[in-house]
Amino acid sequence: MENIWEKFKQNEQINSLLTGFRAGVKIQYLSGSLLSLQRMVMAYLRRETGSPVLYIVENQLQATKVREDLATFLPQDKIVIFPPLEVLPYEVIARSWESRSQRLSVLNGLIKGEDLVVIAPIQALLTKLVPAEMIKKMSFALKVGACVELEQIINDLLNLGYERVEMVEAPGQFSVRGGIIDIYSLVFPLPIRLELFDNEVDSIREFDPFSQRSLTSLTEYLVFPAEEGVFSPVSEGKAKQLIRQDLNRAMDKLSKSRRKSARDKLKNKIEDVLRQIEEGLYFPTLESYLSYYGDLVSLADYFPENSLVWVEEPLRVREAMLNWQREVAETHLNLLKEGMALPKQIERYFMEDNLSWFFQSKPAILSSFLTQSVPNLTINNYVNLTSQPVISFYGKLDLLWRELSLWKERQYKILIIASTEERANRLAELCRERNIFPILAEEISLPIPDGSVLIAIGSLSAGFNLPDLRLVIISDGEIFSQVKKKRLVKKSNKQGMAITRLEDLSVGDYIVHETQGIGRYLGVETLVVNGVKKDYLHLKYANQDKLYLPVEQLSKIQKYVGIDDSAPKLSKLGGTEWLKVKKKVKKSVEDLAAQLLKLYAARETITRPGASPDTVWQKEFEDAFPFTETPDQLQAINEIKKDLESNKPMDRLLCGDVGYGKTEVAIRAAFKMAMDGKQTAVLVPTTILAEQHGNTFRERFKDFPVTVEVLNRFRSPKEQKEILAKLKTGAIDVIIGTHRLLQKDVKFKNLGLLIIDEEQRFGVSHKEKIKQLKTNLDVLTLTATPIPRTLYMSLMGIRDISIIDTPPEDRFPVQTFVVEYNEGLIRDVILREIGRGGQVYFVHNRVQTIDRVVAHLQKLVPEARFAVAHGQMSEDDLEQTMISFLEGKQDVLVCTTIIEIGLDIPNVNTLIVDNADQLGLAQLYQLRGRIGRSNRTAYAYLTYRRNKAISEVAEKRLQAIKEFTDFGAGYKIAMRDLEIRGAGNLLGAEQHGHIAAVGFSLYCRMLEDAIRELKGEEQKVQIEPSVELAVDAYLPEDYISDNKQKIEIYKRIADAQEVKEVEEIYDELIDRFGDLPEPAANLLIVAKLKLLAKNLGITQLSQEKEVVVLKFQQADFLLQADLPRINKKYRGKLNFLPGKIPACQVKVKGMDSSGLLSFLEEVLTDFIGSGDLTGENEFYLEKEK
Repeated sequence: MENIWEKFKQNEQINSLLTGFRAGVKIQYLSGSLLSLQRMVMAYLRRETGSPVLYIVENQLQATKVREDLATFLPQDKIVIFPPLEVLPYEVIARSWESRSQRLSVLNGLIKGEDLVVIAPIQALLTKLVPAEMIKKMSFALKVGACVELEQIINDLLNLGYERVEMVEAPGQFSVRGGIIDIYSLVFPLPIRLELFDNEVDSIREFDPFSQRSLTSLTEYLVFPAEEGVFSPVSEGKAKQLIRQDLNRAMDKLSKSRRKSARDKLKNKIEDVLRQIEEGLYFPTLESYLSYYGDLVSLADYFPENSLVWVEEPLRVREAMLNWQREVAETHLNLLKEGMALPKQIERYFMEDNLSWFFQSKPAILSSFLTQSVPNLTINNYVNLTSQPVISFYGKLDLLWRELSLWKERQYKILIIASTEERANRLAELCRERNIFPILAEEISLPIPDGSVLIAIGSLSAGFNLPDLRLVIISDGEIFSQVKKKRLVKKSNKQGMAITRLEDLSVGDYIVHETQGIGRYLGVETLVVNGVKKDYLHLKYANQDKLYLPVEQLSKIQKYVGIDDSAPKLSKLGGTEWLKVKKKVKKSVEDLAAQLLKLYAARETITRPGASPDTVWQKEFEDAFPFTETPDQLQAINEIKKDLESNKPMDRLLCGDVGYGKTEVAIRAAFKMAMDGKQTAVLVPTTILAEQHGNTFRERFKDFPVTVEVLNRFRSPKEQKEILAKLKTGAIDVIIGTHRLLQKDVKFKNLGLLIIDEEQRFGVSHKEKIKQLKTNLDVLTLTATPIPRTLYMSLMGIRDISIIDTPPEDRFPVQTFVVEYNEGLIRDVILREIGRGGQVYFVHNRVQTIDRVVAHLQKLVPEARFAVAHGQMSEDDLEQTMISFLEGKQDVLVCTTIIEIGLDIPNVNTLIVDNADQLGLAQLYQLRGRIGRSNRTAYAYLTYRRNKAISEVAEKRLQAIKEFTDFGAGYKIAMRDLEIRGAGNLLGAEQHGHIAAVGFSLYCRMLEDAIRELKGEEQKVQIEPSVELAVDAYLPEDYISDNKQKIEIYKRIADAQEVKEVEEIYDELIDRFGDLPEPAANLLIVAKLKLLAKNLGITQLSQEKEVVVLKFQQADFLLQADLPRINKKYRGKLNFLPGKIPACQVKVKGMDSSGLLSFLEEVLTDFIGSGDLTGENEFYLEKEK
């Protein structure tokens, strides 16, 4: 009994390739095979030899397909893609880190000698690389126990392209805090924390970039470059000399052709570059000048001599290479004329018509279905391996059983590759029903008896038949017509992001104080008050009034966030103005809470027959979904099904970004209703969304007896009449439409489910009609705007909300570039996207000049077809334009930010934003979200115009959008802004003013309190003890210098509810910042004392010279405590004072700060242990013991 690999061993042609490779035959050619078989043969050679492989393909899309096929035959962790560098030969000041990380990880793996299979689109190989020896030389190892110089490490990291920041959050960053250095490499999954003791490496620990806490200890760590363009500083002198020579030649040429402005531009630009080289540190555009530093090499040079180079479809690869070379040459020529480049810069790219440069003396195999002659290559061995395609069954299983029976009779080995375990089990079940008993396996290497079927899990682009070997392989794509793609789901971290975190506070931000109102934050100041040094927040109020807020009261303030960007009015300190504002908002919040609870209660009283459990068809329909569902999707689907099957009408809100899979959830709900003979109405705000949903629903229902129609004003009167008649008789199961569905002539036979997409975009009159329609119906409302977690928690129990926030993993991340506006770049980018059959968004956010921009672009790219869209167009014109663009009648849509409102056009995969520094981060985030909705790499170009004197504001904006490419702070701000917008949408426009009056965070808290009160839930009043001791308790500047991180720590200390939390903060501070100085240690002990006091009912703990007075809220403690035992232990140091406000005097004469705090901690712990108090007290005692 053989497996398929043993079958391959019996084949003469395959063995000929293997023998040729082992003998070092230069170039072999495999023909006659389908693509999937070519890939399988390569996998066989790899399995037999263990050699590293460089697999060259035409483009990124093919690279992905190759990886999916190879992952079925080889270990997944060894198969990697080497993506191309984009935007060449333009200079980029920032790019998203994902593709950099992929490229550097591949180079790191090859340098370490890992036996990788590297799949590379030809464009990725055309940019020459720094030699592996140089990267080895520049990388450096850190070992525990080794002696190092801090300044040298900082210098080396900057030379390797790392960016110095206050707190490490994204790959390519490092930070320094005293003797602690955090480094986030692009080639390792986690950042590391290096702790020095004097000049010795004391420890190296991996840490979590989200929690900032240490994880695993390491003994050594290799610091690999954060950029590819690194060269030894020794090369700088030579580089400067060559650049200067090239500059002089270029300037002479420009002078002769009378291009004075271009010459001056070039001189200024290159002098700036030479200055940066002189400084001796890495700078973002250095990679453009690598050809001046020394010899550059091919990726093949990184592979050992025993490696195999495989070129799939060599003529297509060559054509892609020549196109790219032409594009680079043309662009470079234009840049030379404009004074934007030097002549020798083009030497960074391979510009010859010769594929053998990519082999670098390594054995190569070319493969294609037909034998083709490849220019400049001599083939040493031709091999023809004939294969036949497998027919597609399109779900016609009778045809499949017939073919399987034939192959079984001929004693074929039959391998069926199913994309998921569910599909494999389903196929096995169907086979057994036909008396075919397959072997089920997780991978394909299991032996298969002749005339038997093996079903294994994997992915294959197409099946094939090898008659000579009596072997047939079928993919589930041929059986079901759709391949179900496997998805590796990463947990989204967006859910855990607090939207009003105080650590995001910057000087100048507005804050809300619970009792003092809206002020402005002016920074943290260390003040000495009554001889005690502490940190205070400096807050400014109306009339230039100041408030210094002790950091221990941080829990009383929140960062002010309103619905829009308008600045709030500052409150007056003292007086009744703020109280009146809060009273007004409280009344509104109570009304809203009452209204929500009333709706909820009313809904609870209505009953209707529940939907039937899932049918077999429902299972088959859901199995036909071509992707693996995300956990969030599955949860939402289950919640909706539970609602539908219950006897109460559903009213659920489903939140999730465009493309996160909300529509599929809605489709499954509609299918479930159709199986019960009920109709579904899908109400959308625009005609174009109706058309899009119509196409999506029809495509999903095409193999099932579910009828879908679209009703909108683009249907003729005759068509509308026919649709309405069918709807009334029940001949239509799902009707999709705009507000046309709300008109009186629309009658249903048995409407069961109403799906509303983006309800907030309907007008007031339409919303009223929707309310009337909702009665007794199951209602599912979809929204693409994220909902803040705080609001979600407030509404739990009175509003059913499902959230999908796991992004689809089968998409490539959008490659984002921040680049100076250049007409050559714009032309190249547009033509490149059109060249791959795609479309482009060009965002110019000024309606007054948009027509002029279109006219200019038409001259710049006459090959492209342009359309214009902006908010001042009539609704008819706008919809006609968008539908025309959706249908592919234009290549480029020049538009304002109008496209941020949820269009889903998968064919648009390039976004160009003109003057990106003029837009907000939330807008940029949403604009970027409009692309990258298919299996192609998407590109976002955020352009800016360089002025001679760039303003400080513009510089800050540029820095912000640079951060935005790395999902750092900018990403969080964008998400927060969007979530606030989502909150406004959910709560209704009438609440916007109230949110603006008190800020979002306080509003949510007031809403939560109002709901609890109306529900009759007990509201606990928390004691907040006041602690005033003559000890310095603060975080010194030389311990934590960054105010944002300082406020974060202060906020967490103030918010701590248990001693355990304070102890965790203590451990974290040591982990992140090193040993605590005395004032910082005091701060944490004071926090502990406050929690112990709170637990004992102590309202005040204050020092008066040599006595600390503890004031109790009530006498319970004194009545219950074992006072004789306590008095005996402390021998007259305690003096209990009964009375209306019981108190205890603690004598602390002669104690220093440390002794005082330790003594008070001991006393309070003893108090907790001595009385018959709550379980909480026992908990505290346990912790203290």
